[in-house]
Amino acid sequence: MTEKKSQIKENSRLVPVLAESEVLVVGSGPAGLAAALAAAREGASTMLVERYGCFGGVISQVGVEGIAWYRHEGTTDVEGIGIEFEQRAKEMGGTQKEPQSESEALDAEMFKYVADTLVQEAGVVPLLHCLATDVVMNGTTIQGIITESKMGRQAILARRIIDATGDADIAHRAGTPCRKTRKDEMMGVTVMFSCAGVAKKQFLEYVKENPSTYGDWGKNWEIETTGKEDHLFSTYLEEPFDQARRDGLIPESIVSIGGTWSTLTDAGEATCLNMVCMLNYDCTDVRDLTRAEVEGRRQAILAISALKKYVPGFQQAKLRNFGMTLGTRDSRKILGGYHLTEHDVRNQARFEDSIGIFPEFIDGYGVVILPTTGRYFQIPYGIMVPQGIKNLLVAGRCVAGDKIAHAATRSMMCCTVTGQGAGVAAAISAKEGVECSAVNIERVQAALERQHVRIW
Repeated sequence: MTEKKSQIKENSRLVPVLAESEVLVVGSGPAGLAAALAAAREGASTMLVERYGCFGGVISQVGVEGIAWYRHEGTTDVEGIGIEFEQRAKEMGGTQKEPQSESEALDAEMFKYVADTLVQEAGVVPLLHCLATDVVMNGTTIQGIITESKMGRQAILARRIIDATGDADIAHRAGTPCRKTRKDEMMGVTVMFSCAGVAKKQFLEYVKENPSTYGDWGKNWEIETTGKEDHLFSTYLEEPFDQARRDGLIPESIVSIGGTWSTLTDAGEATCLNMVCMLNYDCTDVRDLTRAEVEGRRQAILAISALKKYVPGFQQAKLRNFGMTLGTRDSRKILGGYHLTEHDVRNQARFEDSIGIFPEFIDGYGVVILPTTGRYFQIPYGIMVPQGIKNLLVAGRCVAGDKIAHAATRSMMCCTVTGQGAGVAAAISAKEGVECSAVNIERVQAALERQHVRIW
């Protein structure tokens, strides 16, 4: 089909207002969920809008279990809502020990219920199956968003809005400047999958006899480490897929198959197989998203065929499920009040407007650094404040920063830090009637400390 680049003119129409709120959070991944909880706990009427049928983002929708897989002995970790996600999930029977770190692997299905519970306890107004498609502007103020759902085209109005879409969709539509890494330099996209019928004991014996480390990551990709990571155990699998390529089971041209495993249940389920990572897809382009979903599922089936043939314990394995959507790592980032840099995250940067800390953990663009020495950097409020919009904050992987800074701030646990900071700041900004960029940062920091966040 020939692609036609033409336009049509929509008829003007009145759009009914579905709801109004003091704080509106768009997107419910680790950042958005943390933002909504934090705003509500700070006393603001808060609404959380999500396009899918569950809260949790990359955890519950993609199936990534290790929210803190970077954590090792010696890590100085975050504090706050991200840790609460782990703790509450564990209390509710929704975790297992993460195999390569001192952390919990979240049960992605159970976390849907965990998130529901947290939202209800905080008094957040939930709205699922609702896609934000546009913004309602009054000069440099966002009055609300336009949504599409089974109820049609409707508006939600709010005094403060937090963009936690991951792709800076709201900020972009509001006209604030954003940047996007070149498509051929973007981090890969992933189709997560899981298997049933795995002989757990036999597979773990194979892993014990054929251990992998983070140093092995560099055999097939150009990976920079500090050296201290190279000897640490990793759940990385590559040799079975290399053998499958040598034998013609996987085409030699497909180099994107290979990766990590996580939870193995006694029932024979491998619930988080992160083994397909494909480059050169732009997750803000629906055509690329379509191609990646289809190609990713094809490659996942090829990966399972290789596991069955070459990995003891997987002989009787079969597909259990795919993640309900594509796992994405890289797209738009705002240009903010401050631009976080590689130097900041590598050199324990300190900021007067800190809203939390994050360990020296970098994973992306060919760099893998694990936080085993206690080093950490502070996260400045300014990276969440977009330029030119008075009442908007941005949280999650689309905050302002360069490529290596993004390889740190995109981490799920770091997203909870920016989310919680944005939620508290939005609530205080709304209460005091000041623009987000002018909110009293000391009051924000005091409120975050009351919410058990480590600031310094």
